[in-house]
Amino acid sequence: MMIYKNSFKNKKVIITGHTGFKGSWLTLWLSLLGADILGISDRYPTSPNHFKDLKLKNKIKHKIFNIKDLKKLKKIFKEYQPDYVFHLAAQAIVNKSFDDPISTFESNTLGTLNVLESLRSVKKCNAVIITSDKSYKNIEIKRGYLENDILGGNDPYSASKGAAELIINSYIKSYFQDKKKISIAIARAGNVIGGGDWSLDRIIPDCFKSWFKKKKIIIRNPKSTRPWQHVLDAIRGYLILAIKLRDPGIHGEAFNFGPKNDQDKNVLELVKEIKKNWFNAIWKIKNISKIKNKESNLLKLNSNKAKKYLNWTPVLNFKDSVKFTTNWYIEYKSKGKNFTRSISENSIIEYNNLIK
Repeated sequence: MMIYKNSFKNKKVIITGHTGFKGSWLTLWLSLLGADILGISDRYPTSPNHFKDLKLKNKIKHKIFNIKDLKKLKKIFKEYQPDYVFHLAAQAIVNKSFDDPISTFESNTLGTLNVLESLRSVKKCNAVIITSDKSYKNIEIKRGYLENDILGGNDPYSASKGAAELIINSYIKSYFQDKKKISIAIARAGNVIGGGDWSLDRIIPDCFKSWFKKKKIIIRNPKSTRPWQHVLDAIRGYLILAIKLRDPGIHGEAFNFGPKNDQDKNVLELVKEIKKNWFNAIWKIKNISKIKNKESNLLKLNSNKAKKYLNWTPVLNFKDSVKFTTNWYIEYKSKGKNFTRSISENSIIEYNNLIK
């Protein structure tokens, strides 16, 4: 039985970053569950844009402003009094963090700080703060990072996420000790893939944007191993975590949501798996010496804690995650953007049917 089936019906939910890739899928899923959603984003981050194509703007309370505006954010939280908050708003592109570190730190730290400060005006709420698998200080541990491993990062994006976690912990210890009022947990997901992602400098959208035009995809880091997982596996984890926050033992905890350890694959393996479903896939590997911002070779998560305390494990393995993703883009190309909502809704239905 899916524990979230009736948990969000008629509940007030605030989602920051609802126009982003993961945010749009979370908004769609919660709308199907009957939630009363208020979404906050500063813009449509991509073109095409999954949220815009879903045509959910008039189905929810849709707010466009930057969460760095604390006065406006606090007013919304105070007036709306959400039952649940999912904080996803962030600058999420590693390469962009090198080009614009200031806005990256502002978005990922100050934005998180403002959400936490706004929660102080809410009477009772379960809040899930989504950070990143890159919050960990990456020393390429083969066993996979555990939630109590050291945080940090050498690149601006990773450092900003690690800094955000210090802020979260500070607020939990200083202002949110009463677990009966505000309960907060941190979610760290792996490298999320899925249909509807049109972000720059991400391997999946780069692939399909190139292949739609019958062009080669340039692969920058073919040997980099990542915890690839489907977006619906990650979001299901967020939903379960939000509900389980009713248990006072979950408050203040962090949880990894990643694939099983034997499912970690490198970038080239990912592209080759896509080719099994997208036969016209062509690529070229970029000379590593010409890469400006090099990324780590190995990044793995250990999700045993989520399994033990949340009864969460990924539904889709690596091959199924890639197939789900590829099928979404195949349908999108075949039917057009006007069918985005039915394509994405069917993906959620199909996914839920696989849950045992």
